[in-house]
Amino acid sequence: MQQQQNMQQQTMQQPPAIISTKDQLYLTDMLSWNLLVMKKAHFFASQCQTPEIKAELEKVGQMHNMHYQKVLSHLQTIGQANTQLQ
Repeated sequence: MQQQQNMQQQTMQQPPAIISTKDQLYLTDMLSWNLLVMKKAHFFASQCQTPEIKAELEKVGQMHNMHYQKVLSHLQTIGQANTQLQ
């Protein structure tokens, strides 16, 4: 019991360089969700007549684009690190 509590208190300083299959599936879903919302926000902004709403939709699309790019850059960093290890 105490060993289990000690393990729960330890935190990782850096994420592991290996991605499990479950992690990969989740990351794929996350990228897909962000891409879909980005496309929908862009479409709805192009259809919107109210400037304030259009601006907000564009901001939403940009935010999801930033999230998409950030996840992608993390994955590329991991891929480069794995390539260097081989």
